[in-house]
Amino acid sequence: MSSNNIKPTEGEMEILQVLWKKGHCTVREVHEDLNKKDSGYTTTLKLMQIMHEKGMVDRDTSSKTHVYRALINREKTQQQLVNKMIDNVFNGSAARLVMQALGNKTASKEEIDLIKEYLSKLENK
Repeated sequence: MSSNNIKPTEGEMEILQVLWKKGHCTVREVHEDLNKKDSGYTTTLKLMQIMHEKGMVDRDTSSKTHVYRALINREKTQQQLVNKMIDNVFNGSAARLVMQALGNKTASKEEIDLIKEYLSKLENK
């Protein structure tokens, strides 16, 4: 599957977040990290098998316990999803997305400083 066509579902994104954070994981490790009380281990297993079929994750079957790792790039996936959201929800306006995001959550001083630094770099280009 081309990385341009990958559109992870919400459940797949949760699994990808664990794999991106930890690297290589068994299904049990992913399931425990997700700490989902409403879904069982077999649900996580099935979802990861589907993700393997889609080409989102790789699976090492050399030992009894299969070990998975993400095949798709975190930054590219996040960028694709943000671009899709900007186009579909905010009429193509990145500024509207940022204002909505900052209006709904209280940003820490560190986050605000990072945003200011980023904006400053954009202005100087």
